[in-house]
Amino acid sequence: MYYLQATGRKEGMDAVIIIAGNRVNSVSEPLTPLEQYIVSEKLKSPQPFSYESEDQLKFELRMRTKIVEAAEEMYASRVKFGDFPKSQSNPAYWIRMPNGGFQLRPGVRSSDAIRDIWLNSEMYTFECATAIIMMMYKAVLETIGAPLFDTYFQNLVLYTWTTDEDLRIITKPGYESFPGDVLYFKNPDVNPATPEWQGENVIELGNNLFFGHGMGIKTPIEVIQELNAYRRPFAFRSAFLMHQVTAPDYKYLYQLSKSVPASTYTDITMPFRGIISRIGEFTVVAS
Repeated sequence: MYYLQATGRKEGMDAVIIIAGNRVNSVSEPLTPLEQYIVSEKLKSPQPFSYESEDQLKFELRMRTKIVEAAEEMYASRVKFGDFPKSQSNPAYWIRMPNGGFQLRPGVRSSDAIRDIWLNSEMYTFECATAIIMMMYKAVLETIGAPLFDTYFQNLVLYTWTTDEDLRIITKPGYESFPGDVLYFKNPDVNPATPEWQGENVIELGNNLFFGHGMGIKTPIEVIQELNAYRRPFAFRSAFLMHQVTAPDYKYLYQLSKSVPASTYTDITMPFRGIISRIGEFTVVAS
């Protein structure tokens, strides 16, 4: 885990976590070290964070932890980086589409297919935006469990920022972020010969470290330096961190986690329900 060092927020500020209308300066145990770190960082923020209950806050903390774990496990796996023409997946679980995306094979459980990306990682090749969505799905799965995941996340399509409507990706302006958040580094003068390096989607791990599929675990400066190596000749503009932060709708997913899963997994032919959200110049914010 990478969460030991604070990120420079001001110390000594009033608590800005609000639970059921009351300002709090601590959360009841037990919390993991990463969860404690996230709470401490939120308490240093000038922005208020409001929750209906402590359990709702703890759900967000658990899922942020699962996103970080999914990123670290992907980094340690044997998945490969490649653009859409080079994409590959396990045909037992996914159908490769003409655009290079992956469609869940009929009759396959979503939970099994998502976990297979890590279990049989050597069979997979994909680019960084698709990797982000994979890690989000993995975190939801490990937070709410397979029965609920299979109920709500059916007919999955893994293709850039195409997502099931129940993931509810939200992008907001700003630089303040926490472990589990998604950030985007843009390379405005990318070399046309390497368009896959026009930017890098990364997961914040904490301690000023980020994971980007195709780059690995790096500091922001290292991400920028690597992107700058793929600029066109005589380029003068540096890659930079965009002024936006992306995360799933934790409060909605918390409510979803309280529902009762379907007793049987039969509705596998329902039409695909999805939204497209994108980090970069074109962003659609789910509501």
